[in-house]
Amino acid sequence: MAVLPLLLCLLPLAPASSPPQLATPSPCPRRCRCQTQSLPLSVLCPGAGLLFVPPSLDRRAAELRLADNFIAAVRRRDLANMTGLLHLSLSRNTIRHVAAGAFSDLRALRALHLDGNRLTSLGEGQLRGLVNLRHLILSNNQLAALAAGALDDCAETLEDLDLSYNNLEQLPWEALGRLGNVNTLGLDHNLLASVPAGAFSRLHKLARLDMTSNRLTTIPPDPLFSRLPLLARPRGSPASALVLAFGGNPLHCNCELVWLRRLAREDDLEACASPPALGGRYFWAVGEEEFVCEPPVVTHRSPPLAVPAGRPAALRCRAVGDPEPHVRWVSPQGRLLGNSSRARAFPNGTLELLVTEPGDGGIFTCIAANAAGEATAAVELTVGPPPPPQLANSTSCDPPRDGDPDVLTPPSAASASASAKAADTGPPTDRGVQVTEHGATAALVQWPDQRPIPGIRMYQIQYNSSADDILVYRMISADSRSFLLTDLASGRTYDLCVLAVYEDSTTGLTATRPVGCARFSTEPALRPCGAPHAPFLGGTMIIALGGVIVASVLVFIFVLLMRYKVHGGQPPGKAKVSAPVSSVCSQTNGATPALSAPEPSVPRAHTVVQLDCEPWGPSHEPRGP
Repeated sequence: MAVLPLLLCLLPLAPASSPPQLATPSPCPRRCRCQTQSLPLSVLCPGAGLLFVPPSLDRRAAELRLADNFIAAVRRRDLANMTGLLHLSLSRNTIRHVAAGAFSDLRALRALHLDGNRLTSLGEGQLRGLVNLRHLILSNNQLAALAAGALDDCAETLEDLDLSYNNLEQLPWEALGRLGNVNTLGLDHNLLASVPAGAFSRLHKLARLDMTSNRLTTIPPDPLFSRLPLLARPRGSPASALVLAFGGNPLHCNCELVWLRRLAREDDLEACASPPALGGRYFWAVGEEEFVCEPPVVTHRSPPLAVPAGRPAALRCRAVGDPEPHVRWVSPQGRLLGNSSRARAFPNGTLELLVTEPGDGGIFTCIAANAAGEATAAVELTVGPPPPPQLANSTSCDPPRDGDPDVLTPPSAASASASAKAADTGPPTDRGVQVTEHGATAALVQWPDQRPIPGIRMYQIQYNSSADDILVYRMISADSRSFLLTDLASGRTYDLCVLAVYEDSTTGLTATRPVGCARFSTEPALRPCGAPHAPFLGGTMIIALGGVIVASVLVFIFVLLMRYKVHGGQPPGKAKVSAPVSSVCSQTNGATPALSAPEPSVPRAHTVVQLDCEPWGPSHEPRGP
């Protein structure tokens, strides 16, 4: 029991436990200003000449400003463990690369400024981890691609997205449609040529949409636009209004923009770029009745085709109108055709059957449709039996097959009735439109009087050749009944249509009505006889020069042979040997001749061959003994 009072007496002598110490703050990076005395902590390094993110950052900072430096990349370790960072500014640097996951630890970040850099693309992993991001500024970069999943982590929290002043031609519209809380969307000064219908229908909180200075020719109506009033200027606008800016685009002012023209707005930037009659006019000054469309007119279709089974076949259909018609094909069985394992439908109106079968024959229907109406044409396809197999050693030349897409063949007797029926719906001459006196580069077009159509303002001629899809327009006065075309190409087939432009008394709008169509061919140009081509002349000169060289060599060899025969071709028995041995070069078979006088009657047992060691001439002839 005496131990307990002793312990109680010793307790005051025990050292008191010290309070927990705060982490020692990191030193402020050189050329930066740091606020570490009170919360929140901030590191301010604007215009400090930094080449990279300082490694000695205080990881407890809530604000980090690194704008106006020379940082070229953001690495994974640069911003690691900065879980309390709320605001990050990297504006106006030279950033070309952001590592995947570079911001993955910044789960509390609210604002990220990456404007004024050199980013060319944004992938799916570069913004990973930004689950509380509110403001994302990516303007004034060189962005040409934005991945579909780049904004997945911040899609539910993002309120401000700025993609202006980039090089974007396409956008992941489905991903943008999931930004349910965004109220400001900047897409201006890009290269966008189209916006899909309904792209903004789910952006219920959108308050400002800027699509200024792109390549938009039309803006499709959107359910969002019909629910909210559209205003051009935010000053004085109600909170529920949507400010839409679309000036600086090459707008095509036809009936597709009537919905926008009917909105009450005040603006001074929008203007029409086309059609030619409205080009350059102030958008809001153009009357609603002038926003008109032209119904489709089929100007070219394939003639009846006959192909053997197993071969490909190409059916062509061309149509014109305003806006440009969309061409579809319907099979003889009434099915709508598209891309499949056996067929391909191209945007230019061509339907290609990769492998034909006997059941594919019949009348195919081409349907050209736009906002003003539809036009149809029929194309007959006959599928015959497959061609017989050819022998491997056959040397005969195959004639052009009927199934080749570019070979036009007359219809068979079995399809004569179907061909006549198909001719009634296509562009061959009808309703009195005639093309006469056509030569190699000119043709005279004539059409009947259209007095039954009241209020005709003008006539429009549309034509193109079979080798060119570009349509040429000619506007003719209302009192004309003929027109001379003088800009045609020789040896081509042309499809031509005449339309009457008139004022509809019922609606008061400008409308068009086809007068008729015709098909004609220009005569081939005469080819003048000219000088031979340069390659032919060059080859001839090379052959002639080679012949001269070969002849010269042969003559030289012949001269050498004759000279050898004249000077060194005597028989060995008649060869003379000079007395001085040093005056002539000789070769024997090894025997040395005697110094005594030779015996003429006894033939020598060796042959003497003279070598021409000195120039031959009268003064160098060998002398006798």
